[in-house]
Amino acid sequence: MTTTLPRALRDNFLGDAPDWYKASIIAFLVLNPLILVTAGPVVAGWALIAEFIFTLAMALKCYPLQPGGLLAIEAIVLGMASPDAVYMEVSANLQVILLLMFMVAGIYFMRDMLLFVFTKILLSVKSKTVLSFMFCFSGAFLSAFLDALTVTAVLITISVGFYSVYHKVASGKQLTDSVHDYTSDSSVLPENQVYLEDFRAFLRSLIMHGAVGTALGGVCTTVGEPQNLLIAERAGWDFIEFFVRMSPVTMPVLVCGLACCILLEKVKILGYGAQLPQQVREVLQASSDHESGKRTQHDNATLLVQFVVAIILVLGLAFHWAAVGLIGLMVIILLTAANGVIDEHRIGHAFEEALPFTALLVVFFAVVAVIHEQHLFSPVIGWVLAEDLAVQPGMFFLANGLLSAISDNVFVATVYINEVKTVFDAGEITRDHFDKLVVAINTGTNLPSVATPNGQAAFLFLLTSALAPLIRLSYMRMVLMALPYTIVLTSVGLYCVLYRL
Repeated sequence: MTTTLPRALRDNFLGDAPDWYKASIIAFLVLNPLILVTAGPVVAGWALIAEFIFTLAMALKCYPLQPGGLLAIEAIVLGMASPDAVYMEVSANLQVILLLMFMVAGIYFMRDMLLFVFTKILLSVKSKTVLSFMFCFSGAFLSAFLDALTVTAVLITISVGFYSVYHKVASGKQLTDSVHDYTSDSSVLPENQVYLEDFRAFLRSLIMHGAVGTALGGVCTTVGEPQNLLIAERAGWDFIEFFVRMSPVTMPVLVCGLACCILLEKVKILGYGAQLPQQVREVLQASSDHESGKRTQHDNATLLVQFVVAIILVLGLAFHWAAVGLIGLMVIILLTAANGVIDEHRIGHAFEEALPFTALLVVFFAVVAVIHEQHLFSPVIGWVLAEDLAVQPGMFFLANGLLSAISDNVFVATVYINEVKTVFDAGEITRDHFDKLVVAINTGTNLPSVATPNGQAAFLFLLTSALAPLIRLSYMRMVLMALPYTIVLTSVGLYCVLYRL
């Protein structure tokens, strides 16, 4: 009993995660207090950021909520941030949390309509380059009027739908079989393994084009990203003025980003250019025909309701009827009521995807609270404001981009815009220079942050979603696939900030 209990405790810790990973987390937990005592809270804070990024990078080994949560709890216990500070960060980002809780679930109840529409698109467009362009452009257009997280949820839903259909057939089952575990490859027939891998590569490239598209469009308007609303409020800009003020930077970046999408599909580097295998296309076509053949008047009515509610959703978000999360709750109520989904357990499935990530995001806000409490970014802000006025917009763009890539663009934008607004209110800079800095802050936090999954909530949501392990989309693979976009968006954005504002 005495010898087996410690072994059982060790085996239970972080479950099936590799032993080296468990040892790393334990080492972090042991070293952090020592770093705090010997090197001080600033060094300990940066160590915490690096450790948390490590848990994100290893998301396919272990969901980051548990190891990241342990690190955050330790930081609070060590006094690097107070529980009240964490609560304040969560309160400040309540809109994002409500969005995840309700909007993602609302998209779940639209999956039949989304699969219907995107299956038609996927099967009718034979050119992978055109299809990739459509995904990237659609992600940009929708994010400009909706929200990047909402659009990402749509991309995840349709991709999981496509994958599950082919995985079922690749495992030797019939399309009519209702129960199938598509999370394991143990049942996949050997002759279908290569097609499944090619299909994964095809979906990876499409989902990355679409995800980058959400960044291209999200930077353009007040509703595209959560921090845009705050920036617009501090600057006193409405929807139209915000779009116009940003356009000298955002429009050239959009054009170059879409051109980068086409170029990547042509040169076929870093995982792009993968084609849809003909065998997979035939399966998806057969699935589409099968679904069309068995569709009843009841199914048609369900699709019609989902189409109508989708229009209501677009209008509600475009005209900002209410907070995005509340509109998502409205979508859930309308869809479930009109389509007869009244069983609690059926409704509960819609929340399975978003709630783990919502919990992870709250843990992330705890890390942000440490950044805030220990003023880890303050030296960077002071250094930039001390530079010559002519180079400040470019410096802000790069500093925002770097910090957003390793931290969170919502937090970075919040800190920077408040600091700049304070300087402007004190009369130390002119209104014209303030406007330039606002544009630099918004574009700097939204564009270079595509470099890493932790830079943007939509990218982090994709990394930790059910889709990522299915298509083998790891942290480092996301970084590598985003690299060409990062270079293009950052360089074009910086040029425009320096010479077009």
